[in-house]
Amino acid sequence: MFDSLSVNGTGMHVHQTWMNALSDNISNVNTVRATSETAFQARYVVAQSLEDGGTGDGVRVAGIELGDADGRLVYSPDHPLADAKGYVRLPDIDMGEQMTDLIMAQRGYQANLSSLDRVRASYQAAIQMGRG
Repeated sequence: MFDSLSVNGTGMHVHQTWMNALSDNISNVNTVRATSETAFQARYVVAQSLEDGGTGDGVRVAGIELGDADGRLVYSPDHPLADAKGYVRLPDIDMGEQMTDLIMAQRGYQANLSSLDRVRASYQAAIQMGRG
């Protein structure tokens, strides 16, 4: 049972990290930079399964990959950061994709939490059986 608690904990950690990265991406979707600067780079969480002699032992955050630093150029001549041609740089972030991923990350976190509750209830039932 303790292995189950550990596996659920690792899953919750990865999903929380994923939600944090997605929240950062969504909050910076309209971050404007001058064309001479790099655009805000989206964060993408890379997960890796943990193996213990061929059996699953959870998952971990293997790293964070960054999105395209070039972003996309948008014509906005009235913006104070616009270059001589009237362009500014925005991140290349697809809001629909980010929101879909956020729903998946939330559901994954909820599934791990639900499983953790079931393991905890089983553990408590085993303790009660041992007492009685």
